[in-house]
Parts: sequence; C-alpha cells; structure tokens
Amino acid sequence: MTYMGEPYYPQWLDNLADDVTLEGAAMSGTARGAEAVHSIVVAARTLYDDQVFSYTGPFGDDGFIEEYSCKILGEPTRVVVTVHRNDAGRTQSLAVLHRPRNSVLVFSRAMNKKFTGTRIADFFLADES
Repeated sequence: MTYMGEPYYPQWLDNLADDVTLEGAAMSGTARGAEAVHSIVVAARTLYDDQVFSYTGPFGDDGFIEEYSCKILGEPTRVVVTVHRNDAGRTQSLAVLHRPRNSVLVFSRAMNKKFTGTRIADFFLADES
C-alpha cells in the first residue's frame, strides 16, 4: 500500500488509547479497548486489495482522515476512516465507512469468519447458510 509513492502505514494505529472505540458501517455495536480495536484494524487491512489512497491527513483540531478505494474479495469499495485524538494525542475513536452496501456485507461476513470463535466475531455478520 502506498500513498503519494510512499509506503502507507496508519501511524494512529500504534497510538491507541486504552479505552479507544471503533464503529463502522459493517459492524453491529462498538468495539472497545486497544487490543480489540488493533486486532480488528489489522485483520481488516488483510482483506484490502489494490488499495489506492486519495487523501490522508489532519482535519480539525484533533482529527485525522483517510479516504481510499480498494477491492474486498473482488468487490469494488470506497472507504472513509475518521480518527479523533484525545487531549493526550492518543487515538480515542475511529469510525469506518465502507460503501457500497454489497461491499459492506462482503466485508462484514469476511471479518466474522476471520474472528470465528472469539467475541470479536459478534460485531460482524455471520455467513449466510
């Protein structure tokens, strides 16, 4: 993954507050805690192919935003990630919007499968059977 010709790694990922939260269009409920959020973000990144960033950078006094396109299991997808930092400069909350709806469903089911047997799986849709 690159952005403007350079390898891209979300620096906010290594600076999570202990009580960080993560919400997303592909999720049911809110994930809480650095360990859970880190696990979800790292797993999600493995599903992205052909990731192309259109923007990463600051917004407002405490925010950071990423906008990119990718394919998730072959489905064309657009993603917006908003990051808010607390007063100590640590990542306090994340919101992730995948679109269109079909990509959201594909992503959610794939994440459920990745986390089968863990409490994290409950945030995502189970496979249709």
